[in-house]
Amino acid sequence: MSVTFVAAPKRLLTLTVDGQPVRVPEGTTLLEACRQQGIDTPTLCYLENLTPVNVCRVCVVEVQGSRTLVPACSRKVEDGMVVSSDSERVRASRKSVLELLASSVDLSLAAPEVRQWMERYGADADRFGSAETPQEGNPRDRARPGEHRPSDGRRAATVAQPAKLDNDTYIRDYSRCILCYKCVEACGVDAQNTFAIAVAGRGFEARISTEFDVGLPDSACVYCGNCIGVCPTGALMFKSEYDMRRAGTWDETRQTMTTTICPYCGVGCNLELHVQDNSIVKVTSPLDHDVTQGHLCVKGRFGYQFVQHRSNGKSSG
Repeated sequence: MSVTFVAAPKRLLTLTVDGQPVRVPEGTTLLEACRQQGIDTPTLCYLENLTPVNVCRVCVVEVQGSRTLVPACSRKVEDGMVVSSDSERVRASRKSVLELLASSVDLSLAAPEVRQWMERYGADADRFGSAETPQEGNPRDRARPGEHRPSDGRRAATVAQPAKLDNDTYIRDYSRCILCYKCVEACGVDAQNTFAIAVAGRGFEARISTEFDVGLPDSACVYCGNCIGVCPTGALMFKSEYDMRRAGTWDETRQTMTTTICPYCGVGCNLELHVQDNSIVKVTSPLDHDVTQGHLCVKGRFGYQFVQHRSNGKSSG
């Protein structure tokens, strides 16, 4: 006789969100409770397949009795909570965070929702002045902890810097980096367990760096590309997409996506092939797939070139 183990049912908790009573299972986060009510709560550092690190602070909500606003992505529901997801205090905080990000980071390739949030909260990207003229080279990589270049106070400091082109698989354009930690988490215990990257520096000089600040080809990076799959702003990008954008040929309206199974091994990872003009331009994986949960290895994410092989103008397949 076979035995099936069934987990004990979770206790239901009751809270109030924007004046409406809500019942959720114990262990639910405030973000999940808000989304259950159809409340559009902005998030930048949160992703379903990563551990919440609550660093972006755009998801904050107001909880009655709490001295500070709390991050909805990681705060668990407690019985009897009274939550305001759109109070004046919440809106002011979200506006400030978006303005600080937009003043120093290039958000032009961020998800369309980011621009919608800026409009919703009236965020002004030029609130702190127009962006400073970037210095030549890449001074951020040479900065020592605690050293800061003085500002004239009239222009906003910027993280603008040249894109790093040091391999044939993906590029790193840290002028778009908002330090959401998603790439660090994906490279660490949440997916790859390679730990090739981390946040170095403090304050405005904080940046994503390899161990001992060595070049990426000399680091522990295995080029799985899981960091690309979670990046919300285009700071990490397929080399194929980067080249096509520079050439002006990248056009998502002409792209189709086909789901298939990775051919390299028997694990059964799902691949999403993004195709434009009869050529694969990048590969992703669905977040809800029970095998990959959005993550892939180097072969699955970048080993699609054999499909592109053409002979006498016809596909070899």
